[in-house]
Amino acid sequence: MKGTTVRGLVVLSAFCLVNISSFGFEGQSKVSSWLLEKYQRSEENPTVLIYMKEEADFSSVSSKSNRNERLRKVFNQLVKTAERSQSSLLNWLDSQKITARSYYVSNLIVAENVSKNQLETIASREDVLRVVGNPSLKNRMPSTTFPSVEIPRGPGANLVRTGATKVWEEYKVKGEKIIVAGQDTGVRWDHKALKSHYRGWNGSQADHRYSWHDAVHKSIGGSSSCGYDLSVPCDDHNHGTHTIGTIVGDDNEGNQIGMAPGAKWIACRNMDDGIGSPEMYTECFQWFLAPWPQGGDPIKDAAPEMAPHVINNSWGCPKSEGCEGGEFERILKATRAAGIFVVVSAGNEGSSCSTIKDGPAFHSDLVLSVGAINHRDDAIASFSSRGPSIFDKKIGPHVTAPGVDVRSAVKNGGYAEYGWSGTSMAGPHLVGVVALLWSAEPALVGKVIETESLIKQTAEPKTSSQSCGGVSGATTPNNTFGHGIANIYELIKLLDVN
Repeated sequence: MKGTTVRGLVVLSAFCLVNISSFGFEGQSKVSSWLLEKYQRSEENPTVLIYMKEEADFSSVSSKSNRNERLRKVFNQLVKTAERSQSSLLNWLDSQKITARSYYVSNLIVAENVSKNQLETIASREDVLRVVGNPSLKNRMPSTTFPSVEIPRGPGANLVRTGATKVWEEYKVKGEKIIVAGQDTGVRWDHKALKSHYRGWNGSQADHRYSWHDAVHKSIGGSSSCGYDLSVPCDDHNHGTHTIGTIVGDDNEGNQIGMAPGAKWIACRNMDDGIGSPEMYTECFQWFLAPWPQGGDPIKDAAPEMAPHVINNSWGCPKSEGCEGGEFERILKATRAAGIFVVVSAGNEGSSCSTIKDGPAFHSDLVLSVGAINHRDDAIASFSSRGPSIFDKKIGPHVTAPGVDVRSAVKNGGYAEYGWSGTSMAGPHLVGVVALLWSAEPALVGKVIETESLIKQTAEPKTSSQSCGGVSGATTPNNTFGHGIANIYELIKLLDVN
């Protein structure tokens, strides 16, 4: 495959529809309205994302296979499918002097500076499924809130609410042997609460090759304080450091901020100072599936055995602004086939119904979506997105977790004494739930569907006065709390009893 590199995705600003009747051609139905409008209003030839029609088949991948074998099979199937189906188009793009990059994780080709005539040729091909744009827009980040009244020493009240501390005490489990991952704004890797939990640190020296990846290879409109194409982890915002902190953070000096401090973390940066593009999220997902060294070859240097067990995604891209669903479906099918658990924040568009409107959270059957509660009174956060999903009309979020005034690590090496609020803060708690569960019950590792079922089954049911999508808030699950508030202690206790 030629030029296999990759880049990112994000929340975009809305665009008005224009009259595109003068731009009619065979295959136009395959082209997104956002991209058609881009050609109408701009003289510049844009970068386009070309999804090939052929999709990888994982029917031969068994959940009973050992983890490394399963990861390798999914990787091989994806690569073979992409190489077979992309070859002809890559040759044509090369003949047109078009710079192209290939991604096997979703059988995607990214092509730069594509003219209208070239777009028409691409879209008319039988082997092309659809063509979309690659916008770069500012992501919506969570906001800080009033200072916490908690004394910032010992386990945070948010961790206590999830049952994590009781699991540590009674079952002596803290996430050992589990690798967690986050794609976000980067991470302050040597933060005192994170350094010893980083897979790339062995206690005396760092090896970042398979534990960190930077999908931001150049400026896409941000002004990153970190720079670009980094071989060493850095965070140019705080968001990524904060979310990883909620999963594993503990400085052994009383700042116990993480759900599963026995787990190890890895990370991929997918935003340029809060700005992302569809290509960068794709690259991070591909790197998680089979990590390769920064600057290396995504296929020849790939190491599927270095993949994480569970991935946190505290970001979203709305369908109304370019993300129509297919951008993530194939990726999520691949991670599920590989036995990698994907957690996604539900979104901060509440309190109205049908506000789970961003991918990948709206893929109800392929991710675990998480809403936010205030851990002091169990009230749903006003901003927490409600279901049903606008994509598949199913109930969401699946569960809820603390997401109001959450204290965690920040990039200056300290802690956010002004707690952060957002479903971005809730999602990492569920990554910690999976890490603790799989550490306590190794037989469940890679069993994504079974794990999702257990999380929902043992969530504390919560009803609501709000009814959405024809589902009464008085029933469980509902479209406000989902199945309820996730509780890892009740989950592990159930398995222990059984």
